[in-house]
Amino acid sequence: MADQQAELKSTRRSAPEILEQVIKNGEEELARSSTGLVISGIAGGVTMGLTGLGVAVAKATLGPGMWQDFIAHFLYPIGFISVIIGRAQLFTENTLYPVVIVLEKPRQIGNLLRLWAAVFLANVVGALLFSLLAVRTPALKHEYARELVDLGLAALASPTGFVFWSGVIGGWIIALVAWMVSASHWTIGQIALVFLLTFVVGLGHFAHCIATSGEILSAVVAGNASVGSYLHWLFFATMGNILGGAIIVSLLNYGQVKAGDAEE
Repeated sequence: MADQQAELKSTRRSAPEILEQVIKNGEEELARSSTGLVISGIAGGVTMGLTGLGVAVAKATLGPGMWQDFIAHFLYPIGFISVIIGRAQLFTENTLYPVVIVLEKPRQIGNLLRLWAAVFLANVVGALLFSLLAVRTPALKHEYARELVDLGLAALASPTGFVFWSGVIGGWIIALVAWMVSASHWTIGQIALVFLLTFVVGLGHFAHCIATSGEILSAVVAGNASVGSYLHWLFFATMGNILGGAIIVSLLNYGQVKAGDAEE
């Protein structure tokens, strides 16, 4: 009985142990076929539409008010929780796991680019499919679809500098989510971490190349925004996400572990 309790006891992982788990996850991702990545990426892109959908439904239901935006964004993490805990492919998660593998084995750079291309394009296709379902079918009440489109238009109205630099913060936070999830032993703890960190992404309106794509593409599909404006936004948001995830989280967290090993 005592042995069973000891096994069930949760202990905090050390940084080297987290890195070990991250490397294991990265190896699993890079070993997947391109077809598997694309299918999982489309599923991830569709599911990420739940972020904007949750906020839109809450806003339409709550109506205008001082606390509307804050309360509505409690539903923003739903898409991230569903994708990350469900292990679908999300591009910004992959600015951590496979990037660490490349830092360990630089010859894997080609495999990393294959994974990034497959997942990114599949995520965008998934976001488009969500937008078509939300706007071009009677699946949503008119007021819900209108709020979803308004979220997309608000994102497009942001200056380019804000899109890029808020994308850096968004990419940093989501890659940090991946690092923290690798540190957690229990699913309930992982859900709590994903919720808390992605709630900040939503409330802060930090650009996320896939989550926000569902909102902007809804505006495009509705005829309220152009494809060109979306692609302009997508480029700078994606560059910011890559910089925030790959540099701030992957490189620095990898470096802190390797620096500690060197000191020993």
